Amino acid sequence: MPAMNPTDPRAGMQPRGEEIATYDSYLEAQRAVDFLADREFQVSAVTIVGTDLKMVERITGRRTYPNVALRGAASGAYFGFFIGILLYLFGGDLVTALLPALLLGAGAGMLFAVIAYAMSGGKRDFTSTSQVVAGSFAILCLAEKASAARELLGTLAQERGAEPPSFGS
Repeated sequence: MPAMNPTDPRAGMQPRGEEIATYDSYLEAQRAVDFLADREFQVSAVTIVGTDLKMVERITGRRTYPNVALRGAASGAYFGFFIGILLYLFGGDLVTALLPALLLGAGAGMLFAVIAYAMSGGKRDFTSTSQVVAGSFAILCLAEKASAARELLGTLAQERGAEPPSFGS
């Protein structure tokens, strides 16, 4: 079995290396790694790690019986459409295969969605989207290349006339 690169995200291990810089946004961290790549630095030795993680749930609306029924019907119709296409492909007429499948799918989807919503007992009467958000982004580099990476990132800050990034220990 071939040895895994320690920065390979598929390795299933915690990222390794020395922290060479920290940025407030992912775009800044990405820009720094892009700068290293432009200077022909071996970026396969670099990893961007989001730190200070928070789970953010943004509420997008209120759930009611009519919108639950509508969403259920749409989901069921979508499934019914694919069943209708399969029936058509196996020798049916397009209209006689597709229309009943769409209607049955929409009806079943609506029924199951309304039943599931009714059984929830009024809990979670809202819709939302969730995401994990990082407070800052650390750039890690394998120890043998860390000092060279720090030097290059120092020149990036000088070129931009900005403060150099904060360096980890």
